[in-house]
Amino acid sequence: MERLIIALVTLLGGLVAALLGWLDSKESFDGRKFGGSAVRSLIAGIIFAVGYQISDGVNTLDLFYAFLGGAGVDVLGNRIAGSLGNGNFPVSKSKELDEGTSPQEPKES
Repeated sequence: MERLIIALVTLLGGLVAALLGWLDSKESFDGRKFGGSAVRSLIAGIIFAVGYQISDGVNTLDLFYAFLGGAGVDVLGNRIAGSLGNGNFPVSKSKELDEGTSPQEPKES
């Protein structure tokens, strides 16, 4: 039962961080981004629950750490996903763009 509580508190931490991030962004709600945050927080919750399996017991401070862990995993996951998605991540570019050629213009019909 304690493992379930730890997992749920971690999930709650990630969802709160996602909700606060959405409120701060002033963008329209995007369920896909919120769903990604929920999945990352759920994975963090499972990891926390497995980690606390070898613990003697769970107290209030452990729940606080799990909440912060879920929020932190969500924030870091969003930063990494944002870097991969908008071209800021250092990935090699295609050879066409490196050689100075521009992409083809669409033909008028």
